[in-house]
Amino acid sequence: MSNDFEKASQEKQGNILTEFMGFLGQTRKFWLLPLLLVMLALAALLILSSTAAAPFIYTLF
Repeated sequence: MSNDFEKASQEKQGNILTEFMGFLGQTRKFWLLPLLLVMLALAALLILSSTAAAPFIYTLF
């Protein structure tokens, strides 16, 4: 006899991207998507600013 918790543990788990997209679809909070994209772009710039690609990035600005 299995309960809901055991059934959920047997289901296939998705990655964080599919979980987030499911959350956006279920709660209708699509305004979070541009905010997340801006945060990811800033994180990418911070990471790349400490690498050898930094001189190429700074010429864009």
